[in-house]
Amino acid sequence: MAEQSGHLTGKTAVVTGASAGIGRATALELAGAGASLVVQARRKPRLDGLVSEIERSGGRALAVEGDAGDETGVEALVERALSWSASGKLDIVVANAGRGLAGGVLSSDAAAWEQLVRLNVLGAARLLRRSGQLMVQQKAGDIVVLGSVAGRNISPYSGFYGSTKFAVGAIAEGLRREVSPHGVRVSLVMPGTVLSEFQGVAGYTEENFGNNVARFGELLQPQAVADAILWVVSLPPHVNVSEITIRPTGQDYP
Repeated sequence: MAEQSGHLTGKTAVVTGASAGIGRATALELAGAGASLVVQARRKPRLDGLVSEIERSGGRALAVEGDAGDETGVEALVERALSWSASGKLDIVVANAGRGLAGGVLSSDAAAWEQLVRLNVLGAARLLRRSGQLMVQQKAGDIVVLGSVAGRNISPYSGFYGSTKFAVGAIAEGLRREVSPHGVRVSLVMPGTVLSEFQGVAGYTEENFGNNVARFGELLQPQAVADAILWVVSLPPHVNVSEITIRPTGQDYP
């Protein structure tokens, strides 16, 4: 966790998919900048550990166990966060929860497609809609959406997964155009290859993943993406970085 800087003090941030990887690193980074954190994931013990780490460093955090793809779970998360927030507002929402799927349209497991769309597209869209409604009323706020370079440059090795990230990127841009006149910022963050639990859950192996990315050299750690998210939400209110791509230097494609 970063040393407390305090420039986000008084703000409440929500991070989904916070039990590991980019979500966990982002929660710690925002807490280090003074924000109060509401963190959501399905693995409650991991969330409790994250909350304890934030509190040991002098921060404030709340764990909300839940499924980011479930409509009632999204609503419950927002309501819990609002009631817990010292100001009664949500200042930062990071829609990070998602999963991958190895293989293209022909080779990926079609039985997993519906779950992928439910979490990566519909779950994110519901969170964006609800937080956007609140922030329009507040006339301020930051919504950060985790996309992927595979959503901008569709790869045959992750074609169906890439389609979900293509969709959520379009939703983020549509939302930005709706809410920007009200002082609300929307940012799409598109990471390249990041080493985390993501690959194992997605079904990537040494054969279908490791050998392909070996030529990239040193890959990203979740902290690199968390640093970028903190920078995006720390800019002056009139400045909106609406898209940012972060790749390992050696990653030429996607």
